[in-house]
Amino acid sequence: MKKAFPAIMACALFVAACDDKKNQSSEATESGSTMVAAPAFSSDSAYAFIEQQLAFGPRVPNTPAHVRGGDYIAAKLKAYGCEVTEQPFTAKAWDGTIIKGRNIIGSINPAAAKRILFSSHWDSRPRADNDSLAANHTKPVAAANDGASGVAVLLEMARTIQQAKTKPTVGIDLVFFDAEDWGDGDEAGNDKEKVGGKVDQAASEIDYIGFCLGSRYWAKNPHKPGYTAYYGVLLDMVGAKGATFPKEGYSLQFAPSVVQTIWNTASQLGYSQFFTDTNGAPILDDHIAPNTIAKIPVVDIIHQQSNGLSTFFPDWHTTEDDMRNIDRNTLKAVGQTLIQVAYNEQPDAA
Repeated sequence: MKKAFPAIMACALFVAACDDKKNQSSEATESGSTMVAAPAFSSDSAYAFIEQQLAFGPRVPNTPAHVRGGDYIAAKLKAYGCEVTEQPFTAKAWDGTIIKGRNIIGSINPAAAKRILFSSHWDSRPRADNDSLAANHTKPVAAANDGASGVAVLLEMARTIQQAKTKPTVGIDLVFFDAEDWGDGDEAGNDKEKVGGKVDQAASEIDYIGFCLGSRYWAKNPHKPGYTAYYGVLLDMVGAKGATFPKEGYSLQFAPSVVQTIWNTASQLGYSQFFTDTNGAPILDDHIAPNTIAKIPVVDIIHQQSNGLSTFFPDWHTTEDDMRNIDRNTLKAVGQTLIQVAYNEQPDAA
């Protein structure tokens, strides 16, 4: 996935009005009150969802494995009672390749007016350009953590809710963005970490070249006319051992109250070692277009490490991003927190 750390956080993303109607979200959680009873998230099931995705092979767009991976996600959502919308699209990559993309949306309680959006990208990177071996730079990435982990958490949320005796009172949309990780042609590695990611002053479009294509397409062409959500959450690299999720920089600008809700909920559940009370770097990825184009406040739960610099997990964009990276404890922390957030949310008063 391309994630850029801009040189200056003060590049002033436009967030006016986007968060105004969200400021009261989950007030009970923010004040530390008793939370609504929520079903248990199974980390074993989420782990198995990652294994199955990897069994298809790298889900690189324009490959058979990509088709099989997308079919699997759509079939699982339907099996768990979701209203499924598939959104095919084509986009031109930085190298001129025409990518056949496919956003997949699973809706729970589709008739509900108040909705929460949870998302992740499901494609794999076509080149392991951060690998220590130059010979591996042209090989695709299995993408256990960088992609499959977020997908697995969303699928397990759908399964958990479907089997629960009590359902959330709001609508939930699980959005699986495609074509996030093709890259932009920077073969020096770290093409998401480089300085210089830009957001234009009007915040109406991101200066992306060849990545986050699916989220941009969806933001401009929502799966339902006039679609909006109360707020959204993007999951990015949420399964690694010892993962830490600081409060991502742009999320604090776009939707500070939503960040507070999620991190407070995690703390109440005992997951503060994962959801750390620290500020992270601003990252350019799939939460930017929904914020700036669709005007939905979306926060980014993304693994960042602080070791003098802000970095991602050690095997990011390498051939080593496989099941050895995945830890059930991390999956549990993320999944249970988001299940609780969804159940805490109450419908708007009539």
